[in-house]
Amino acid sequence: MGAESSATASAAVSGTALGALGVVLFSASLPATRYAVGELNPWFVAFGRAVGAGVLAVAYLWLRRSRRPSPDQARRLLVVAVGVVVGFPLFTSLALTTQTAAHGAVVIAVLPAVTAAFAVVRGRERPAPTFWVASGAGALVVVAFTVVSGATSGGLEIADGFLLVAVVLCGLGYAEGGALARELGGAEVVCWALVLSLPVTLPVVLVATALAPPHAGPTGWWGFAYVTVVSMFLGFFAWYAGLGRGGVARVGQVQLVQPILTLGWSVLLMGEDVPPIALVTAALVVACVAVTQRSRPAAPQAVLAGE
Repeated sequence: MGAESSATASAAVSGTALGALGVVLFSASLPATRYAVGELNPWFVAFGRAVGAGVLAVAYLWLRRSRRPSPDQARRLLVVAVGVVVGFPLFTSLALTTQTAAHGAVVIAVLPAVTAAFAVVRGRERPAPTFWVASGAGALVVVAFTVVSGATSGGLEIADGFLLVAVVLCGLGYAEGGALARELGGAEVVCWALVLSLPVTLPVVLVATALAPPHAGPTGWWGFAYVTVVSMFLGFFAWYAGLGRGGVARVGQVQLVQPILTLGWSVLLMGEDVPPIALVTAALVVACVAVTQRSRPAAPQAVLAGE
């Protein structure tokens, strides 16, 4: 029993560490997307990043000689693809053509709660009451900070609707992918989801390119390269592995620090100002995350395939 408890605790810790790495990599996604859609067609950005990452995924799966997913796993991978390969990139790209990365961080702050909700529905996880209290408190702190700091422009706009749809689809994709990672491994989940998406993403890119050949400067292409290689590919290696090891609901709460990091990148990359209260907010968010990590795991942890 002691050995089993130790193994579970170790999986939770390593899952949190991997999830945190994924969050750090994802935290620059909104500024990078903002750069990309500032010079490129948002449809090209959303689907082109998936095609580029899909090519990398094909190479990875071939080099690893990864086994093909079962029919049931393939159906579940389609859910992941709809959520994180197509849905989230498309709707955030459309939203960020008119909104700032900081504004996007406001709405995306609710993503951990949405992910946890889907983890309950899809993964049958049962977080403890303290988990929900800490998770809700963390989300409220982040939203309050971004509103007070002037990140919002006031009023619900079409872009906000796009962001809300993106959050719901992303939460679904995270929950399903995290559960699948226990069977396939984190890298295989995102790679197979990207490959299964190619019959849809590639034609869209070809049409978008034919209608409006992409043309951008170094900044636009840098943003596109980041969301392709890091946001859509490498970041998910760590993220899904973390969700699989530590539990979707638990590790998903590490995302609470992502809006703070995103605002930090906005300062470094775009020269935006962040108010001094950001440091206090960051400390409160970290405290909420710490509480969620100390709550009892909601579901037994399984050994990851290929990890």
